[in-house]
Amino acid sequence: MTTTTTPRADEHLTTGWEPDAPVGDSIVRRYLFCSAALFEAFAHAAGGRALTTPVFAAADAGRPAGWFNSATLLQPPDPATFGDVVDDVEAFYQPGTGQALLWSAWPTPDLAGRGWRLVGHPPLLIRPLAALVPPPSPPAVDLLEVADAATLAEWERVAIEGYPLPELLPALPGLLADPRLLDDPRLRFTLGLEAGRAVSIGSLFTDCGVGCFALGVTMPTARRRGHWLAHAVHRLAAAPDLWMTGVFSDHSRSPAERLGFLPVLRFTLWARDRAH
Repeated sequence: MTTTTTPRADEHLTTGWEPDAPVGDSIVRRYLFCSAALFEAFAHAAGGRALTTPVFAAADAGRPAGWFNSATLLQPPDPATFGDVVDDVEAFYQPGTGQALLWSAWPTPDLAGRGWRLVGHPPLLIRPLAALVPPPSPPAVDLLEVADAATLAEWERVAIEGYPLPELLPALPGLLADPRLLDDPRLRFTLGLEAGRAVSIGSLFTDCGVGCFALGVTMPTARRRGHWLAHAVHRLAAAPDLWMTGVFSDHSRSPAERLGFLPVLRFTLWARDRAH
């Protein structure tokens, strides 16, 4: 029989979101810190800035594209202090240019009155380790691991043109992914080829005991030919002993679930434009 006791008035009941809580307290916490580390890696490689506080982590790659200019809340927003937190986030991004993003695993107060725009509520999905739940056989797509600056530039081109990221056009080498990222053992980049030309990309980041599906794009002319699944299976095979995580669009959620991913929650995603 399970019994309960009344906590003492001075007893702290952990929530798992305290600054000193283990990163591994929950898989959602692992994902938040892994994702924040991914944004920081891109920012530092580009010569940008990063900041980690007990409440949020923020990175600014110094590029107009908002994807890697992202702040991530590390604990649930407290309505009594959330305005101060947003003040600090805005102060961090004030000197930069282009769009900045704010990711929250919890609903937040409305930020529209502060100049933020609600982008949506993309779902976070997780998948048990491939070592226990083998993925299906990949489709016959020619994949190439990125290993040098020239192929990384092709990865960037597909990301910028295919996503698309019009604020980064024309797609110049090093504008989105600095070659110094190739020295980071946590990152893997992959190209999908057709007739020898890159038409799709995938990327995987591993940290905090999980794998994180990072940016993946297929050019419009190559869609529905197995590229998404080929990159996904390749990423699972690259880290078979890690749980996989990722924030997907509603469009890619269904194929992710067919691959064995399970929905956990929906993020609240805000964007704020800065002067160009």
